[in-house]
Amino acid sequence: MEVGQGALEDLGEALMFGNVYAGKRVLVTGHTGFKGSWLGTWLRELGADVAGYALDPPSSPSMFEVCGLESRIRHYHGDVRDLASLRKAFLDFQPEIVFHLAAQALVRSAYQDPVHTFSTNLMGTLHVLECLRTVPGTRAAVIITSDKCYRNVEWTWGYRECDLLGGEDPYSGSKGGAELIAYSYFHSFFAQPGMARVATARAGNVIGGGDWARDRIVPDCVRAWSQGDPVVIRSPGATRPWQHVLEPLSGYLLLASELWSGNAVPNLSSYNFGPDASVNQPVLELIARFSRHWDRAGCTVDSAGQANRPEATLLKLCCDKALADLRWGATLSFDETVRLTSLWYKEYYSGSGTDMQAFSRDQIRVYCDQARAKGLPWSQP
Repeated sequence: MEVGQGALEDLGEALMFGNVYAGKRVLVTGHTGFKGSWLGTWLRELGADVAGYALDPPSSPSMFEVCGLESRIRHYHGDVRDLASLRKAFLDFQPEIVFHLAAQALVRSAYQDPVHTFSTNLMGTLHVLECLRTVPGTRAAVIITSDKCYRNVEWTWGYRECDLLGGEDPYSGSKGGAELIAYSYFHSFFAQPGMARVATARAGNVIGGGDWARDRIVPDCVRAWSQGDPVVIRSPGATRPWQHVLEPLSGYLLLASELWSGNAVPNLSSYNFGPDASVNQPVLELIARFSRHWDRAGCTVDSAGQANRPEATLLKLCCDKALADLRWGATLSFDETVRLTSLWYKEYYSGSGTDMQAFSRDQIRVYCDQARAKGLPWSQP
């Protein structure tokens, strides 16, 4: 069945991930963002009682607004840099599982305002960990950082969880710092009996419908092409591990479910979630594949933009640990990733009045179907 041609069918999806999420109180920080909105949507389908803590959506339009998530989950408006406000949300909602996604997530914005980036990504992570430490009741938590947390030396093999952390640009440095804060809290507090079981998760360069952030290649393409303009790109040769947003989210959900269940997954650990090596493609190849689904799709290169604000040209992750401990693997090919992403935006811009929340649920179902066909354990009802 083609995406969007029918309502979400009952395929036992609430029973996925060991049926951990049904009826659980789950808090998502950064739920108004692109990844957070998709995670909130998926958690609802898994039967969770979902609350989110975040500032207003970072763009307009946004996945959060387009899919009407404010009316579907409990919404706490606040800044993760405000410890008192965040603690109040924890005390009120009493989450059993926590996903921390709130962050300043743009490399270019970090150059423009490094203080805001470091304060959000460092102190925000610290405040979530402090609430986990001081507010009882949470049993499992996943702190999401980024693949940019690694000290990138431009080697050709994937970074492993034991490789050096850090970065030369403010965004990467802030994500490496967040990992160091988590490591300190892990071993100072969360190793004690009765504390939440906590892990960090590292992924990056996700694409998918509903992202309108500035200075991200797919949203930049969509904005330009929907108006018949060429997209301006900075680094056509930069290679990234492009993955659909649902890929790392399945990893986050699986990791938290294993932490909750107390299975063989080590507490106080870190995991990479990335695509198959064949999905590592240059920016120009992503644009070429994406443009096949659009009329009047063109691009121009702004080489000066890259020179003024350098970014990594090669970055990929080794996900062997996630495979060994969690039996997690990527589901989609590069073409499938591009196709699902394009279908979402094409439907939104078609002007047909499609219920994009239902359409997004359909895409989750299609993704789960493909994971099930590959035999991935988390997808089995």
